[in-house]
Amino acid sequence: MSTIAIIGAMDEEVANIASALSDITVTEEAGVSVTRGTIETNKGTRVNVAATVGGMGTVNIAATTQHLIDADQPDAVIFSGIAGNLNTHLHINDVVLGGTLRYLDTDMRLIGQWKPGTADQPVEEFHSDDRLIEVADKVLTDLSVHHITGIIATGNYFVDDPKKVEQVIRETGADAVEMEGAAVAHVAARNGLPVLVIRALSDNADTDYVEFKEFDISEYADTAAKIAVNIVKRM
Repeated sequence: MSTIAIIGAMDEEVANIASALSDITVTEEAGVSVTRGTIETNKGTRVNVAATVGGMGTVNIAATTQHLIDADQPDAVIFSGIAGNLNTHLHINDVVLGGTLRYLDTDMRLIGQWKPGTADQPVEEFHSDDRLIEVADKVLTDLSVHHITGIIATGNYFVDDPKKVEQVIRETGADAVEMEGAAVAHVAARNGLPVLVIRALSDNADTDYVEFKEFDISEYADTAAKIAVNIVKRM
């Protein structure tokens, strides 16, 4: 039976995924609560799912991703969550699939020397799996969710003002900004696993974090979760 690891950064991003599982077990391990269960696919088979909230930021999410890879030996990794919109042609609750994932604050000449890069050819960015992108595109089209396959920027700071937005766009060309996607894709690439990063847009990267904490993000997190579940059902 295939196994898929699904990761989010916040509780709201994973709650609906966990509620879609059958035969659930929950265990505390490696500093996170992991919910395991199965989902019935559209073909009538079952897929094992390990879902967890990994926490915000690149280190938290990288540690969680590697733990699930070691513990569950998944066939693919999906990250599902929200992001700030940087693309003037997109709107709140649209979706960006992370065709390309780039770090905001990392010198890839150094970091990129290790697998899948080499000292002679460091990698500069990471990518979601083409097949998973194709499945996600079909799911989103069937759900009538406006979406693109684009560039997602990942950094360890909250982007919340016009100067930071301009800097992120200038340095990465990103359509969306967040704090985990590139790290998940980075760890998956080191392990030779296909990965998909899904981001529903919750704001326009123009809200102070103190205010953002008061937002009800459940609608946008639910969008990303619904997509992740439907992708698993089609695998």
